[in-house]
Amino acid sequence: MERMANITRDTKETQISLELNIDGEGDASIDTGIGFFNHMLEAFTKHGLFDMNCKCDGDIEVDGHHTVEDTGIVLGQAIKQALGDKKGIKRFGDFVLPMDDALVLCALDVSNRPFLGFDYKFEAQKIGELDTELIREFFWAVSYSAGMNIHIKVLAGQNAHHIAEAMFKAFAKALDEATTIDERINGVQSTKGTL
Repeated sequence: MERMANITRDTKETQISLELNIDGEGDASIDTGIGFFNHMLEAFTKHGLFDMNCKCDGDIEVDGHHTVEDTGIVLGQAIKQALGDKKGIKRFGDFVLPMDDALVLCALDVSNRPFLGFDYKFEAQKIGELDTELIREFFWAVSYSAGMNIHIKVLAGQNAHHIAEAMFKAFAKALDEATTIDERINGVQSTKGTL
């Protein structure tokens, strides 16, 4: 069973096409027009062992908000589509990721119940061309469009680049775990019988 998705979104603010393969090898082709955001999505792809092609033409002459949020929406939709009925997946995933001074925890539940717990406020306003406040907006958009419960906690760190990158990598590792097929699971991993 191929767990793949191809999503497009076309608005007055952004035009996005995204292809996702959950069972990939970490290959990425990312172009959002925001260099540091590209870097974060490439890290997500590499460390989650997903394959992803993403092209976004957004109104970055205004600012990066629409590009980052809408890319999160489309990625969440792609995750949801690629997982289909979610039969056999572990459902839960967590990872504590160290990156130099940064230590970040991500725990998630692919439950069809969206929620974002995000307990960190960046001191730096920008990393490269990316407004740091948009990092939370990205994860919120993924959570709500994928129907996923995501908690991100910064346990240690001073460097904004390291903290942000640890967030994306921890999210990737946790999602990889949650979407892994476990042959012992009959149907979906829920006492309700549905997610």
